Amino acid sequence: MSSTQQSRVIPANEYRRERWRNGFGWTREIHAQRPDQGGDWSWRLSIAEIERDAPFSAFPGVDRELVLLRGNGLRLRFDDGEAHLLEPPHGRLRFAGERALTGELVDGPTHDFNLMWRRDAMAAELLHRPLVGPMVFFAEPGTMWALHLLAGEARFGAGSGLAPLQAGDTALLEEPQRTRFLLDGGGELLVIRLAETAANP
Repeated sequence: MSSTQQSRVIPANEYRRERWRNGFGWTREIHAQRPDQGGDWSWRLSIAEIERDAPFSAFPGVDRELVLLRGNGLRLRFDDGEAHLLEPPHGRLRFAGERALTGELVDGPTHDFNLMWRRDAMAAELLHRPLVGPMVFFAEPGTMWALHLLAGEARFGAGSGLAPLQAGDTALLEEPQRTRFLLDGGGELLVIRLAETAANP
C-alpha cells in the first residue's frame, strides 16, 4: 500500500492554539475538515484548555463529545438543570452543541478532547480502546478515522508512509479508495470513526 497526502500523522506540537468562539478560553485545534476551501467545517478535533469556570461556546446544528484528558475533573452544568461530572481518567459526554452550559473545574485546570460534527452531514462514533497489539482500520470514500494516542507509542505497517505516533499525536486515515491500515504498539487510543451521511454524499 502506498501512502497518499490525505492520510497523515499530525504531531502534537503542530496543533494550532486559538481562542474559543466566545473568548472565554483557549483550544488547540488538531484538525478541521472543510469540504469547501474556506467554508464551514463538517467535523473538527481539538483540545480545550480550561483554566477557570466558563460558559461554553454555542454550536447550533453540531453534536459534540468531550473526553477528559488531563486534570482532576470537569462538571458540565447545563442551563436546563442537568449536570454531568467528567472524572479521571477519561470521563466523557456526548451532547448537542445548542445546549447552553458552563464548565466548572473540580480541582484545577483540565485539558479536554473535543470532537464536533455537523449532524446533517456526518455521523461520528468515539471509542476509548487499549492498544495491546495490532489493530486494523479500513479507510474508504465517505468513511475516515481519527486516532488520538493518549499514552504509549504506536507505528503503522510498513508501506503506509505514515510516521510513528507518540503520546498526544493524532493520525487521520482518509483515502480515495478502500485502504487497509495496520497499527501496532502499546498504550491507549481514542478511536473516532467519521462517516458522511446520505444527505452529504
